[in-house]
Amino acid sequence: MEKMNLAQAEEGKEYIVQLIDTDDEELNAFLFSLGCYTGEPITVVSRLKGGCVVSIKDGRYNIDNQLAEAIIIS
Repeated sequence: MEKMNLAQAEEGKEYIVQLIDTDDEELNAFLFSLGCYTGEPITVVSRLKGGCVVSIKDGRYNIDNQLAEAIIIS
């Protein structure tokens, strides 16, 4: 399966987080606190202007496109 980022994901399809592509430790810690880390399932629920709503574990979160591009999925 080819690697892509969350910004390219199809709505309603479950993906597995492969990598968080950032050097920003705060961002890594923030995503980890949401349950978004390697091996976890993630689903794009809907797209918004400038971002998307994702489902991680039991929560739904609004993330911007810059963040979505840092989340590598397969």
